[in-house]
Amino acid sequence: MIKIRPITTIPCALGEGPLWDAEHQRLFWVDSYLGQVFCRNLDGAIETWQMPCMIGSLAVINTDEILVALQTGLHRFNLRTQTLQFIHDPEPDLPTTRLNDGKTDRTGQFLFASMGISDRTHGWGALYRLRRDGVVERLLDNVIVGNGPCFSPKGDSLYFSDGRGVILQFDYDPNQGLSAPRPFFDAKAMGTACDGATVDSAGNLWTALIGAGKIGCIRPTGELKLTVDLPIPLVSSVMFGGSDLDVLFVTSISNSGNRQDADPKSGLVFEVSGLASTGLPEAAFTGKIPL
Repeated sequence: MIKIRPITTIPCALGEGPLWDAEHQRLFWVDSYLGQVFCRNLDGAIETWQMPCMIGSLAVINTDEILVALQTGLHRFNLRTQTLQFIHDPEPDLPTTRLNDGKTDRTGQFLFASMGISDRTHGWGALYRLRRDGVVERLLDNVIVGNGPCFSPKGDSLYFSDGRGVILQFDYDPNQGLSAPRPFFDAKAMGTACDGATVDSAGNLWTALIGAGKIGCIRPTGELKLTVDLPIPLVSSVMFGGSDLDVLFVTSISNSGNRQDADPKSGLVFEVSGLASTGLPEAAFTGKIPL
């Protein structure tokens, strides 16, 4: 039986980017709007770090360090000393954009997207990759809101939403550019939109259907397999975790500056169990950090 319970008590404004660190058995997530990073250990204790600006996503480097995709660019952050090291800003001439969702590929390179902060009428953003050699390359232009990058179990397919209501699928090679996109799943047909996403060990894609208050599970062939109702409308992102990778962690929104909901549970992080699915461990970032 599917069970849903909140695991936090203080709501985020814009909860996003859940990331299960399988090696260290801890869950990270962010409040994008308030610029906060959270980490919950297996004993339930939660630590919080304040960033100097809005944050989109993160990746684990090691026990003490993470990559953070901030409004001002990529940085390395030391959890112990609370120091930031600037790495790269791919859009220094675009003050109206910020970095958003991101995830490592199966080889440990970090893919991250950008978005227009308030202007959603044009594709100001892009999709980037921080390679193993420390070089940042642009993979895709004309992105409105970059969301949900995730990879097939073998790492040879990339799924990504550019903010137009359709999850796109690309052939993916960690050493080359992207193939032409193929429509994978049309959330507009359901009257909703896709936000954060992850892929389970069977190759199914799980995504937050923001506005519908649901999580969708999509088969590798692109058909909707099932939906799970959440007790709040603004579901933002998902990630499998737990000691057996069989729990789906779900972030949500109370007030993103664009969408808001007054339910006292909106903005909390939820744990969904009993899905009869398991996730895959996410790779740590293994590349060179540019100085």
